[in-house]
Amino acid sequence: MAVALLSLVGLFLAFYLVAHNLGWAPPILCGTGDCGIVQSSKYAWVGPIPVSAIGLAGYLALFVLSLLGLQESMAGSRLIALLLFGGALAGVFYSGYLTYLEAAVIKAWCRYCVASAILITVVFLATIPEVKRIRGMSAG
Repeated sequence: MAVALLSLVGLFLAFYLVAHNLGWAPPILCGTGDCGIVQSSKYAWVGPIPVSAIGLAGYLALFVLSLLGLQESMAGSRLIALLLFGGALAGVFYSGYLTYLEAAVIKAWCRYCVASAILITVVFLATIPEVKRIRGMSAG
């Protein structure tokens, strides 16, 4: 349940950034930080795709998988648990790379990007107990 709720928060956060990148929303309200610098850098896009859309797709996949895992017929599914774990781990690595770019290359911080990096790390940590439980079942 925690992964579903956290992924839903990530969906909203990523959607806000996608809406901004595609011009559907007004400029990002950042307060402190340099969101505009980060969002307008060459690292904010992978070809024609905004990085925030990659985050949106990732959070959507985690959300759908976590909802599937809550279904009675799928509860305790090893595959679902491993997909959630692997997907969240990939998100942690990608967010780590993007955070490195903010710090070392762009030299500016976007609070929404940092929030997403923290959020995906918490999602990843929330997947660990289920993976441990499944590993314990298969070992015995």
